Amino acid sequence: MNASAAGSLASLDGSIMPAAQAVIPATDEGLLRGDGAFEVIRVYDGRPFAFEAHMARLERSAGNLRLPIDLEAVRADAHRLLAQAGVGPDHDLLRIVLTRGGRRLMLTEPLPPSPERLRLKSITYAPTRILDGVKSLSYAANMLAGRLAREDGFDDALLVSPHGRVLEAPTSSIFWVQGERVLTPPLADHILASITRAVVIEVAQAREQACTLEDLAAASEVFIASTTREVQPVAAVDEQSFAQDSPVTAHIAAGVSAAIQSELGS
Repeated sequence: MNASAAGSLASLDGSIMPAAQAVIPATDEGLLRGDGAFEVIRVYDGRPFAFEAHMARLERSAGNLRLPIDLEAVRADAHRLLAQAGVGPDHDLLRIVLTRGGRRLMLTEPLPPSPERLRLKSITYAPTRILDGVKSLSYAANMLAGRLAREDGFDDALLVSPHGRVLEAPTSSIFWVQGERVLTPPLADHILASITRAVVIEVAQAREQACTLEDLAAASEVFIASTTREVQPVAAVDEQSFAQDSPVTAHIAAGVSAAIQSELGS
């Protein structure tokens, strides 16, 4: 049986095994307190996209958390795991987790299912400023926001500050089209410096601008961007619907896909 047929794989401190068999001690504070850092990398036919950009962000996250990291060991484990996993739908993502207990855990994962166009519900959310720039394991608030949105019949949440500033989706960046401009909330609003967000900004020549729900309601198109989704159109935000035809979003999505394939080819 080949690697892809065997399902998702894991590397735990360098040892490779089926993902379901990877375990960490219950005393690890990565589990007990969400104290750790992580990255999720898109893998195309066995090739990780923007691998070094993800490594740089992982190193920054670990540094901000005062979390020891052996970056060369992370690189070696990741490349060894991907080589053994091969290609296939179980290995479209690479998740890297560093815990306070000193474990390096890596998993290959399938892409999560998602509708073609998303309906987002605004959820009030206050960013934790001390974690600015940190992709930490403390994602419970983001996950709860998504659950609250789905309980009301939406596909995902849109995080909005108590003062009415649109921030991002729980695991994606938000963009909107206003006239001929493509806009996105600024990093100064305490959102994640997403790697795919940076690709979209370059491809679309997007600009940062503070955003409210009223701004989104006046937009001609809204879309989200992330490692797992690339670029995905938004059908509605709360009760505000957007036209099914999204030509600017489609053009940007094609440009982002081409940019990714170009980098992978180089």
